[in-house]
Amino acid sequence: MSRNNRNEFGVTAAELAMRIRAQHPLLHHITNFVVMNETANATLAVGALPVMAHAKEEVAEMVAAAGALVLNPGTLTPEWVEAMLIAGKRANELGVPIVYDPVGVGATKLRNETGQKFLANLRLAVVRGNSGEVGALAGAGGIVKGVESVEGVRDPVGVAKNLASKYNTVVAITGKRDIISDGTRVMGVDNGHAMLKTITGTGCMATTMIGAFCAVEKDYLVATTAALACYGLAAQHAARRAKAPGSFRAALLDAIYQLTPAQIKAGVKVVRLE
Repeated sequence: MSRNNRNEFGVTAAELAMRIRAQHPLLHHITNFVVMNETANATLAVGALPVMAHAKEEVAEMVAAAGALVLNPGTLTPEWVEAMLIAGKRANELGVPIVYDPVGVGATKLRNETGQKFLANLRLAVVRGNSGEVGALAGAGGIVKGVESVEGVRDPVGVAKNLASKYNTVVAITGKRDIISDGTRVMGVDNGHAMLKTITGTGCMATTMIGAFCAVEKDYLVATTAALACYGLAAQHAARRAKAPGSFRAALLDAIYQLTPAQIKAGVKVVRLE
């Protein structure tokens, strides 16, 4: 992929989006209370099927039917962490990709320890967070206040590459330009809109999109890049219709649902950085 032809990746992204709508993969979410409804609706809008199963007594059984497992400990408790580890280990046994959203890592000791526990005990397909969260997870700087990044890392490409290489995963740092790396390849996504910052749950929805794409594509760098490009493009379309945060929230779901292959091919902005 050339640096100058940003739409070259569009054919791949469109094909994967249509694959989701044809296969309707089940996404098993163990996610936070704040975004549970948003992530379920985003899952449906992209063409996949959501299930929110948190009880440790059933997560191993549920993940066996899933195309991907999404772990989002935004409102974590020790019981949920235990359930996530049970589900994650079973997903690893079955080859089900795990997408981890390190919500609020860098803000408290519990969140930091949980992130390190997941890295040490689970084989993660993708880690997606904002610059502060990923920086804190990697021990590379970044400041998080609550669940918001107030200071990102200075070298997002280097941080993403190093963390991905160390843990044999794909790392996505989302922001004005999304940076995605598998430790060797590095991609940049320039789709998106500032209105994504005006409502809660948009990062969590991005993680859900990644889960859907990983459920149908085993090259997780390609899947993650396509997911973030399509999601960012949908946000651009939604922002043209919306007048304020409330209308943007509804328009974003509509735009994800209404994305066509032609729109994706023409609209995604993806560059190969390394």
